[in-house]
Amino acid sequence: METRLALDWEVGWSDGGEERPRRWVTAAVPGAVQLDWAKAEGWGDHTVADRFRQYEWMEDKYWTYKTRLKAPARSGRESVYFVSLGIDYSFRILLDGEELWRQEGMFTPVRLDLTGKAGEESELLVVIDPAPKRPGAPIGRDQADHSCKPASSYGWDWHPRLIPLGIWDETYLSIRPQADLADAEVRYELNDALDEASLRLDVSLTRPAEGIVEWTLLGPDGEKALERTVRIEGDGVTVRERLARPRLWWPHDHGPQPLYRSEVVFKPDAEAVGGTTKYIQRLGFRRVRLVMHEGAWKEPSQFPKGRSNPPITMEVNGRVIFCKGTNWIQPHIFPGTIEAGDYRTLLELAKDANMNMLRMWGGCIVNKESFFDMCDEMGLLVWQEFPLACNQYPDKREYLEVLDRESRSILKRLRRHASVALWCGGNELFNAWSKMTDQSWPLRLLNANCFELDPQTPFLMTSPIEGMGHGHYMFQYRNGKDVLEMMPQASNTAYTEFGVPSPASAEQLRSFIPEEELYPPKPGTAWETHHAFRALSDNMWLMADQIEHYFGPWESLEELAEFGQLLQSEGYKCIYEEARRQKPVCSMALNWCFNEPWPTAANNSIVMWPDKPKPAYYAVKGSCRPVLASARMPKYSWKAGETFEAELWMLNDTAAEVASGTMEAWLTLGEERALLLTWHYESMAANANRRGPTARFALPDAPAERVKLELVVAGRPEWNSDYTLSYRGSAPAPKANRSLLNFQ
Repeated sequence: METRLALDWEVGWSDGGEERPRRWVTAAVPGAVQLDWAKAEGWGDHTVADRFRQYEWMEDKYWTYKTRLKAPARSGRESVYFVSLGIDYSFRILLDGEELWRQEGMFTPVRLDLTGKAGEESELLVVIDPAPKRPGAPIGRDQADHSCKPASSYGWDWHPRLIPLGIWDETYLSIRPQADLADAEVRYELNDALDEASLRLDVSLTRPAEGIVEWTLLGPDGEKALERTVRIEGDGVTVRERLARPRLWWPHDHGPQPLYRSEVVFKPDAEAVGGTTKYIQRLGFRRVRLVMHEGAWKEPSQFPKGRSNPPITMEVNGRVIFCKGTNWIQPHIFPGTIEAGDYRTLLELAKDANMNMLRMWGGCIVNKESFFDMCDEMGLLVWQEFPLACNQYPDKREYLEVLDRESRSILKRLRRHASVALWCGGNELFNAWSKMTDQSWPLRLLNANCFELDPQTPFLMTSPIEGMGHGHYMFQYRNGKDVLEMMPQASNTAYTEFGVPSPASAEQLRSFIPEEELYPPKPGTAWETHHAFRALSDNMWLMADQIEHYFGPWESLEELAEFGQLLQSEGYKCIYEEARRQKPVCSMALNWCFNEPWPTAANNSIVMWPDKPKPAYYAVKGSCRPVLASARMPKYSWKAGETFEAELWMLNDTAAEVASGTMEAWLTLGEERALLLTWHYESMAANANRRGPTARFALPDAPAERVKLELVVAGRPEWNSDYTLSYRGSAPAPKANRSLLNFQ
């Protein structure tokens, strides 16, 4: 139906938008101008040491892409289009010196009709402006606060200042019939019983024509669910139908992911306007809502009353879902280099870790189409934010015009995906550093656009809002208490950001820190440029003082990494499991963060760049199992003579009842292993926990540095859990016992 022709590109830079580059180099499309120039210059890997600083000057240049169209062969019934799914960020497109298009915004695709305009060896230029920066703004993310450019690339506590520019998504010449299907989108609404879908097919043509539209909806197994044929006269037509008993799409831990296939074929009456064309769309039928948690309307309980906490409990197909997941970061600094395989590897890791929701944080890009296709297939819910983060975005018309266009493009593309379950204005916009409110025009605009274009999907102004929690991001809080002490005192409707940092593995650190800077870690070296020091405060994210506080001095790079990764693992276990214990008030636990855009020396991530799990990944995987034995402990560090305590729980997030059973709690200290308690727990209702007794044990004086708690469920080893805690006796542990556990 369509012929796509690849283009050969060159790129160069200049100091002015009207100047042609003096030098051209070969360009990869999709890609980034920085990478093209670095390759031509023979620069090394930008992820190593501080080589990224070589790229700093590039953000202030004009970059021009050049290609020859070579007048593709076509019949008189065909049209030629230049198509780009993403150009970053503000740009002009010229054909043989004539400006055809001007745009600000990287998420709105370009489709230019070149029919009759492109001659033999026509030259097409894409001229990209310097990175957008608000005049007078200090260096950093504030420079992005008047644009829709993702703010993280201006420098973040896990992202160097390296601002991508260039053609970042698929770009090609398209040869198609003159009268062609521009779009054929199916929208639907489920009835209250969820057993019938009202369908609406909106067909639009690239130009007015007369002909036949044939619509076929195929079921998940390829069977015909419905067929319809209508005439079209003009540039569009709407078709309405009903589908009985649609098979429902579920998050992967609650059911299957049946995907229907809509095929729309346009057959024009007149051959002069072209041949038959087809449009294909996949659908997953589901209803998503944000609802109030049980008992929410009773709070606040005293007069004078204000509003209750806003709804944040996720309901899918009438069933309350506890959302266990993470904050997703784009896999690479340069989005043009992200391929479908990069997405698949990371998404499979997320699913295998028993996660069911991914928050697309507003400081990063809106991912490419293959990402959402895979989330549809894997049953991963997507919380999608617009490109606003930690800034005060203005009420100015110029900015609002760009935000309006970009948000509409994002909405129209992503609303077709079953996985997209929540829209959000952006990250931390109601906080003191952003100073926005629900009266800010950008957020009112986004709310209006979401309601107009996708009213069936919930919308949040920002995260967090009242009742929700962001933070903390360390194992030991500033008040000296650890996360095991503090987390049970918290009471939030959702924990949508929380973190515990750790160093990368020793092997990973050696791959990007020069040997002479590798050990011991110091500020002013690659440790700092890769975020171990002064990322937020002087000691973030390595937090070496906390590692030493719990384990004493380390004697090697391997020990430093091992000790820090143990703290991260046990900290994340605590937060995920405690959040689950706090339902039904709490409904979400999403850590900050899942992955990295480049190798960090220390970070809150559980997957190192590009796709290497840390020990904490396996800890989180265990804590997110649908059913598991769990323990609430009052602190992390224990001493000889103290009475160890662990409150026992059984956690159930499934839609099924869990039968009664028996749990044993065992404690290992040094060479001794003792049975603390046997609990015969009663059955649990669907999506409900069971709180048990508290196991207690007087800790003897032993030459050990760790105490290990094991929870063993009779006949269900897949529900077992274990925890490794700090212990100090009067005698030091033998060096051979310093090694930690195998986390996998």
